[in-house]
Amino acid sequence: MRDSFFRNLTPRLVVLPVVLVMLVCFYGSIVWTAYISTTRSGMLPNYDFVGFTQYVRLFATPRWITAYGNMFIFGVLMVLGTLALGTLLAILMDAKLRFENLFRTVLLYPLSMSYIVTGLAWQWVLSPSIGVQNFVRQLGWPDFTFDWIVQRDYAIYTLVFAAVWHQAGLIMAIMLAGLRGVDGEIWRAARMEGLPRARVYWSIVLPMLRPLMVTCVVLLAIAVVKSYDLVVAMTGGGPGNASDLPGRFVVDLTFERANLGLASAAAVVMLGTVIAALAPYFYFETSRRSR
Repeated sequence: MRDSFFRNLTPRLVVLPVVLVMLVCFYGSIVWTAYISTTRSGMLPNYDFVGFTQYVRLFATPRWITAYGNMFIFGVLMVLGTLALGTLLAILMDAKLRFENLFRTVLLYPLSMSYIVTGLAWQWVLSPSIGVQNFVRQLGWPDFTFDWIVQRDYAIYTLVFAAVWHQAGLIMAIMLAGLRGVDGEIWRAARMEGLPRARVYWSIVLPMLRPLMVTCVVLLAIAVVKSYDLVVAMTGGGPGNASDLPGRFVVDLTFERANLGLASAAAVVMLGTVIAALAPYFYFETSRRSR
């Protein structure tokens, strides 16, 4: 009995430092940020409690309204576009193409670059003076126009292009691993029934990979929240604040405008939005499994 107790105690003691670091550095930081958002903090923390005043100021700030709306546009299009493209690439790879290793390396290469490098590369590609527009005009179409990156109404969509290009390889790798794990008997039974390959993927194989898709959605949602460096390198939030995102808003208010309380309120709203967006899906998955 005593030996069993010490055997169970040893792994718990090994994991204990990691748990403590997580509690203090991660969850503790969340609690501290939530508290600071209810204070009159400026450049330095100020613990004078003011309730929800910072949240009222936040949603009365036009720049925040623009950034917050852009987060939904960018997040929805980026998650859906990346999931669709990555899954399609995984299905094509699952057909055992020739030179599969080469194609896989090429498609995974963007993931090896930081968002800073990705943003700068796409800034050059989409620049009206040196990018796609200039290239097509030099081919003989002088009226061709593709200047979304400098248009207020379209700049946010250029960030979607860059983010999908950067993350599609990761989703492809995850989904390909799932596709390669599908039992071969399923494919043999489908061939015997004469089912089209596309129908088998859509109706049988992809529903089996729902847990992997959930993982992909969570990873992409995290990437949406962390997209500060992409918008800074690619558009700088411009033209004006047309392509601003909450991550840039929070960093700007914290380090440049010295408004810690308002920045903390914005960070808490970002966290609450992500939780609210993912919670119904996880609830649906949990209830479905319990049934």
